Amino acid sequence: MGFMLRVRLASFFAGAAATAAAGGYFLYKDYKLAHDSMDLQVKGLHDSTEARYKALEKRLATLEGQQSTVAAPEVDTSSD
Repeated sequence: MGFMLRVRLASFFAGAAATAAAGGYFLYKDYKLAHDSMDLQVKGLHDSTEARYKALEKRLATLEGQQSTVAAPEVDTSSD
């Protein structure tokens, strides 16, 4: 009777260990897939934001260039 119990317990724990290893592997793969997906989304958002920022900088430089070429009217500050 004791021998049969030991064999059954050993089989149970071997099966539990194999299932835990397989479950851990699948969880790891799922984690990596989710991480790569989020990384791709964040990279796309960063690239989009960077392109918009560069376009705004270019537009600002153009507007500042136009403003510097237009002469500002002189203001008379004499107190006479």
